[in-house]
Amino acid sequence: MTSYAITVFGTDRPGIVATITSTLAESGANIEDTSMTLLQGHFAMTLIAQIEIDAQALEAKLATALGEDLTVSVSKVRPDQTTGALGTSYVLTVQGGDKPGIVAAVTKIIAKHQGNITDLTTRLSQSLYLLVAEVSLPTGINLEAINSELVNVGKDFGIALHLTLVEEDVL
Repeated sequence: MTSYAITVFGTDRPGIVATITSTLAESGANIEDTSMTLLQGHFAMTLIAQIEIDAQALEAKLATALGEDLTVSVSKVRPDQTTGALGTSYVLTVQGGDKPGIVAAVTKIIAKHQGNITDLTTRLSQSLYLLVAEVSLPTGINLEAINSELVNVGKDFGIALHLTLVEEDVL
């Protein structure tokens, strides 16, 4: 079986996820990772699936099932392209007025400290901007330095930023 990254984007409507997953199931695919959201009324989904058919055939099958109002792309994923979390998991939240450059400023700080952003969501509701990111930071990182830099970004943009440790569940 081959692993593929599948992306679907277009005008939202009911039933898109059902069509994608049914088409994959009927083709013998195993869905491994999925992320789906609405972006200003547009459907956006990325998933990784293992399947025995080739990329072109899979893309054609999905495009036919979904119709012309959605764009489908299928790319082979090499096993050496996958990486795990670096260390300790945190949730970074940002709230405040919308201004250009917030995401860039915040993500530069995480990158500077060798952090990996494993999930990122932003939403704009009128003039209120919200960012929520899952961040993996190397074990032993200087959290005071990161928090100090985040506070400075908050002052520059007039936003509130919070970096919170993700507590592991005890089973």
